[in-house]
Amino acid sequence: MRRAAPNIDAYIAEFPGEVAAKLQEIRKLVKDLAPEAEETISYGIPTFKLNGPLVYFAGFKHHIGFYPGGPDSIVEFRNELAQYKTSKGTVQFPLDQPLPTKLLTKIVTFRIQQNLEKKK
Repeated sequence: MRRAAPNIDAYIAEFPGEVAAKLQEIRKLVKDLAPEAEETISYGIPTFKLNGPLVYFAGFKHHIGFYPGGPDSIVEFRNELAQYKTSKGTVQFPLDQPLPTKLLTKIVTFRIQQNLEKKK
């Protein structure tokens, strides 16, 4: 069984170049959109928290897993996510395709708004 990395830097360092670069790209995108969010490892994967869990992401052999904190984001962006494998709270971005940064920006912004609403 794999030991959980102590932080996001260590987690990303476990992956080969192509996967690590995509993980770093997601990390930067989230940090740019939510600079006040806390970076941590939760459930063994990189996590951003802002008034609770914001988004999670993970590297795999053939895809990047992106977990936007529940089914609301998947439903909200279902048309734009149609080309990707999804489940109730997960999106899989294939490694052989560029990350959809515009779509990721929309999803993360949506999640930020959701979490800020919870604070009120």
